[in-house]
This record gives sequence, C-alpha cells and structure tokens, in this order.
Amino acid sequence: MSAQDEADARPVAIRFRDPQIEMAHGAGGKASRRLVEGLFAPLMFANATAPLGDAALVDIGGTTVAITTDSFVVKPLTFPGGSIGELAVNGTVNDLAVSGAKAQALVVTYVLEAGLPTSVLEAEVRAMAKAAHAAGVRIVAGDTKVVEHGKADQMYVTTTGIGHLIGGLTIDPSSVRPGDKILLSGPIGDHGITILLARGELDFEANLRSDTRSVLSLVETLASAAGPGVRWMRDPTRGGVATSLNELARDCGLGMVLFENKIPIRDAVRGACELLGLDPLHIANEGQFLAVVAPEYADVALNALALAPGGNEAQVIGEVREQPAGTVLVTTLYGGSRIVDMLVGDPLPRIC
Repeated sequence: MSAQDEADARPVAIRFRDPQIEMAHGAGGKASRRLVEGLFAPLMFANATAPLGDAALVDIGGTTVAITTDSFVVKPLTFPGGSIGELAVNGTVNDLAVSGAKAQALVVTYVLEAGLPTSVLEAEVRAMAKAAHAAGVRIVAGDTKVVEHGKADQMYVTTTGIGHLIGGLTIDPSSVRPGDKILLSGPIGDHGITILLARGELDFEANLRSDTRSVLSLVETLASAAGPGVRWMRDPTRGGVATSLNELARDCGLGMVLFENKIPIRDAVRGACELLGLDPLHIANEGQFLAVVAPEYADVALNALALAPGGNEAQVIGEVREQPAGTVLVTTLYGGSRIVDMLVGDPLPRIC
C-alpha cells in the first residue's frame, strides 16, 4: 500500500456534533461555520485547513482560475429591487469579484415545483439573462429538475461561476496588518430588511429596495486605483458585516475596530432593526462589499470609489489593530465600545 493509500485509509476526524440540521446551519453564522469546518471540509475539501473564502483558486494547465457555486432559495421570489433570477447572477459574480476575479461563465440549475406558472419561470429566466448581460458574463450551460408540488416552494436556483483573475489583486487574509483600513462600499442591511418587509411579516412600512447588484465594476475600480494595497475583500451576505469581519479576525489573528458613526445605515433599516431587536451588522447585503486596504492606499481607494457609478456612499468604517485579537469591536457614538460576535441563529431565514 502506498503512502497515499495509507493516508486515505485513516479515519477522518469529524468535529460536527449537532444531532440534526436546523435553519441556522444555512444562515452564514456560527452554525454554518461549524457545519462546513466540522463536516464538509475534512471529508471533501482538498485543503481543509485553508481559510474559507467566497471562491476557490484552481490551477488548470498552468492557468489559475477562480470558481464558486451558490444556491438561492429566497422567499418571496420577487421583491422591491430584484428577484431570485437577478440575485443568483449578481451573487455569483460578486463572490468571484471579491475573490479578485472577473466572472466569465455561469452554469445554472433550476429546481422547479410542479404547478409553477410558466409566466413566473419566464420572468426569472429573463431577469437572469438581463443581469448576466449587465454584468458582462455568459450563461453557458444548465440543468432543470422538477419535483412534486409542495416540495420546492416554487423555485430554487443554483449557479456555478468561473472567472479569470483581475490583474494587480492578491486577496489573502494573512496579508492583513495592524493599521490597515476597513472600507465599506455603501449602506448595509437593505436586502435583508427588504425581504422581511416583502413577506408582510412586519407591521412596518418603509421605502426600501434590495441592494442586489453586481459589484464587479467597483472592484475593478478599486484594483485599478489601489490594487497593491488591497489585502482582503468579502461581500457580506448571510451573517452581514459582523460575520464577515469576525471570520477575517479569526483568520488573521488581529482585531477589527469599527466606528459606529461611520457605518452607513438607512433610517428605515435602523428603525426595523430596533423594532425587531436585531443588529444591522448581522443583516444580509447583496450589493455591497468590504475591503481591507493598506493605510497609504485608503484615501486614493475611497476617492476612486466615490467617483465610480454606485460608489458614492463608500466609507472607511474602521481599522485593523493588534488588539482585541480575533475580535470585532465597535466604538459607539457615546464613547463606549461593544464586541460584535458572529451571527448566532437565523433571525431572517430564506433571504438569498
């Protein structure tokens, strides 16, 4: 038996001990990370110890490509500002973009429920085609499955995207250093609260729209203006800004200090969160991204984003410090501070 065969024969240590799968395991917070790191990674991933990211970089015949995959189960299918078809394209393009890659091709799978009106399906296919055209990516293949009525909540969509690397960008949490600045591309929480309002589950009216969009052009602007200074990026979808930055803090071993008065949040989002007892930093976004940049590049990065279409609300919202190591800390408007942990539970299920 070869050394590789012996290694393959050894039992794999599984750390996931939850007795069953709950909604929280799909929320992007602590439960999701426990599932991925404790079960999926040790059994399936080629490099189970590497930091988790939005896409994987794979060498194919001497060329490095980025690949990502995602599933979309949002309810309702359509909502102010977007729909499941548009969301599926933009979400996949964005996962590649914040990994330092430009999407080139998408593969799409539809799981359809018997009884779904053809008009609903056609609308989502059109929305997907329109979003792909706007993002400059081709849909090159796909698959369709139909399940019994009542088994799929009308429609689920899965996408896989592949892209080539954007020149001048190297995204690596280990490159983050104390003194680096944390940039945010725009207001947070719009998507999650819009979905909640669209369900009619909250006696609260607000003129809100999902922020779903492709952030590729903004990432390319950032790369052009400040590429050598960009250390890390992430689109804070499930689990929000807090979860993304907690993951970074854990991966790099440093502290993330946010300035509450610098974090852009619309009044309607803030009001809904106060009503529900939620933290806006935990609410999902579908058209924003976080970036950590070297301090000497922060001003040029922010100025470039401010001049780009859709980037005028970008802000420096914090900085990286040695302490508190592995922690996200928010300094409040009143001179105090609070620790913000990863999302626990699933306050807003089925938001993407």
